[in-house]
Amino acid sequence: MVELDDEKIRKIVRESYGKVAENANSSSCCELTVNPTETSSSYCCGPSVTPTQASSGSCCGPSVTPTQGSSGSCCGPSVTPTETSSDGRSVIVQDKSLNTQDYSSKIGYSEDELESIPKNANLGLGCGNPTALASIKEGETVIDLGSGAGIDCFLAANKVGKTGKVIGVDMTSQMLDNARENARKGDYENIEFRLGEIENLPVADDTADLIISNCVINLSPDKHKVYQEAFRVLKPGGRIMASDIVLTQELPLLLKQSLEAYVGCVSGAMKKEDYLNIILKAGFHDVEILGETNFPIAMMITDKFINELKEKHNLTSEQLEEIRSFKGLGTSLEVKAIKPQ
Repeated sequence: MVELDDEKIRKIVRESYGKVAENANSSSCCELTVNPTETSSSYCCGPSVTPTQASSGSCCGPSVTPTQGSSGSCCGPSVTPTETSSDGRSVIVQDKSLNTQDYSSKIGYSEDELESIPKNANLGLGCGNPTALASIKEGETVIDLGSGAGIDCFLAANKVGKTGKVIGVDMTSQMLDNARENARKGDYENIEFRLGEIENLPVADDTADLIISNCVINLSPDKHKVYQEAFRVLKPGGRIMASDIVLTQELPLLLKQSLEAYVGCVSGAMKKEDYLNIILKAGFHDVEILGETNFPIAMMITDKFINELKEKHNLTSEQLEEIRSFKGLGTSLEVKAIKPQ
């Protein structure tokens, strides 16, 4: 097992999501091939697919058939069709008929919202809809951490109007190219996409009324710095609304140290109480959980994932069984916090 360090994690995440962006137009999310010396998996954030599949489906959710033209989800949980969340919402089903549009509807996007934005902005990479819960007002300045192809930026831009502004920040140049092209096609003049890391935002102090993020902060190796930066760029009284993945208990060490699991939105996730404490330590007040959906981590640990770990890291049967038998839960969390006046 390769020792994780911050730069290695950023490099693998950047490469993986770069491939997602490059393959977006060919409807392939996780069919990736990167330098094997980096010990990266061949998927974006979950189990890879066979070369004959034109679409990856989900990194941690459902796969789809080539004709569906879906990238599925990167961080969206996949559970059985009958399961519901703790707050009564339906949870993503592990169903090969689920395409990007269907998946996005499952995690909180309305049909009207999805129809109001450029088609290629939705890659199905989120685990919630932070814009729906953020009470965005006309004229506000909004920053999206890890903006991807721009889905949440475009929804926010529709709400802030011509007097407002949206800034999307992403560390993947291929994603920025896609987002900028989507903005051009949609004739959006109130959005700017910037290259940068969410731990070092290319934004001045006291700029934003609102920060949003969708299943991205869990991929950062320095979540405390992310929230410190968010605090810095928010205006006094500004707010952050994040959809993210957290854990209910610690992962097995082998899984926690796996780059494959990190890019798969698993080993980068923190226990919920630790995640919330980081927000408080960054200086935020009024930290509030607006929604949470539990799902079994085991749904992300597929046979293909296990086989790749075995092949790449020469793990013993006992080590593989420790990972396979893990019964802990992940949580898709929607959390809001305020920067004091």
